[in-house]
Amino acid sequence: MAASLRVLIHGGGIGGLALATALARRGHTVEVAELREHLDSLGVGIIQPSNALHVMRALGVLDACLAEGFAWDVLTIADPAGNPLARIPQPRMGDVPASNGIPRPALARVLGDAAVAAGAKVRLGVTLTALDDDGTGVTATLSDGSTDRWDLVAGFDGIGSPLRTRLYGDRYAPAYTGFANWRVTVPRPPEVRGVVMATAGPEAKALLTPITDELMYLGAVFAEDEDLRPDPERAHVELAERLAAFSGPVAEALAAVTDPSAVVYSRISQVTVEEPWHVGRVVLAGDAAHASTPHLAQGAAMAVEDALVLAESLDAAPSVPEALDAWEARRRPRALWVQALSRAVLKQETGTPTTPEEDVLLETGIPGAAHVLVRPY
Repeated sequence: MAASLRVLIHGGGIGGLALATALARRGHTVEVAELREHLDSLGVGIIQPSNALHVMRALGVLDACLAEGFAWDVLTIADPAGNPLARIPQPRMGDVPASNGIPRPALARVLGDAAVAAGAKVRLGVTLTALDDDGTGVTATLSDGSTDRWDLVAGFDGIGSPLRTRLYGDRYAPAYTGFANWRVTVPRPPEVRGVVMATAGPEAKALLTPITDELMYLGAVFAEDEDLRPDPERAHVELAERLAAFSGPVAEALAAVTDPSAVVYSRISQVTVEEPWHVGRVVLAGDAAHASTPHLAQGAAMAVEDALVLAESLDAAPSVPEALDAWEARRRPRALWVQALSRAVLKQETGTPTTPEEDVLLETGIPGAAHVLVRPY
C-alpha cells in the first residue's frame, strides 16, 4: 500500500527488531515496546541458517552478522571421542553462507542498531496494558501510561507472549515437550570450524557450535522433569554428569566450565496457535504464534522470515487486513511444517517413540528440508 503506516511492535527480540528494521526502511512510523531494560538478548549463541542470512541481507545487516559471528558450511558427525564419522555439506540460499554462528547479545545489538538507524523508536521497560481495536485502527496503552493510535500492532513477544494471552486466553499456553536444553559458552579450539554433533547412543548427543573466532557453545538436550531447576552451585557438574560418556573435544569443553552460572538451562516447549494468527489489526508472529524445538535451528529463522514477509505483504496489499490475510497464507504452512519436523527430529534423536505421522514426516521431510528451506519464503 502506498500510505505510510503507524506500527507498534510488542517485543524487541530478534523477530521484533527485524520487523522494525524492515518497516522503518520502507518509510513507516515504527515503535518497539520492550519490557526489558536492555536489548542484550539472554542466552549463549544462535545458529543463523542460510535462509535467515538471506533475510539479514534484505535488512542490510548481513555483513555485520558475519563480522560478529563465525560462518560455516559443513556439519560433522563424530563419535563420543570426537573422531569424525561423516562430514555433511549444508545447503545455501543463493550466495550467502550455509550457516553463521553468532552470540545472541551480538545479534541483538546488530538488529537494535539497524532498527534505530532506519528510524524506528525503541522504548525499553514498557509493555502493553490495554488495546482497543475499532476496525480502522488500534488504540494502545503502555505500562508508562502513554496512549497512541496505530494502524497495526504486531506481537513478537516470545513463547510466553502476553499479547497471545490477551487475544486467546490460555488456549495456547506453551506445551512442555519433556526435554530441556543445556548450553554453555566455551573457548573454540581451531579444529571446530563448523557444528560438530558428537553422539553416544540415542539418549546422548552434544553439539559444539562456533560463534566467533574465539568462542563456541556446547549444547545438549536431555529428557528432564518439567519442574527441574539445576542447582545454582553445581549446574556445570550436573551437565558434566549428563555428558560423562564423552571424551575428546566435548570433555575438553566441559573442563573449561568452572562457573555454574555460565550454564544456561531452558525447557523446550512448543506453541501452536491453531486459530488465525491475526485478530483484526493485531497479529502474532515468531514464537508467539508457532514456537518450535531447536532441532532444525530454525526458530529465529522463522521469526525473521515472518518479519520480512509481513513487511512485503504490507507493501503489496491495498489494506492492512488484506495484507495480514496474505501474510498468514504464506507463512502458516512453512512455519508449521518446520515445527512438526523439528519435533519429530527431537524424538528421533532422543530415542523417543514417534507417531506414524511423524515417521512419514521424517522419511520425507529430512531429505526435503534442505531444498525447502533454501527456497524463497
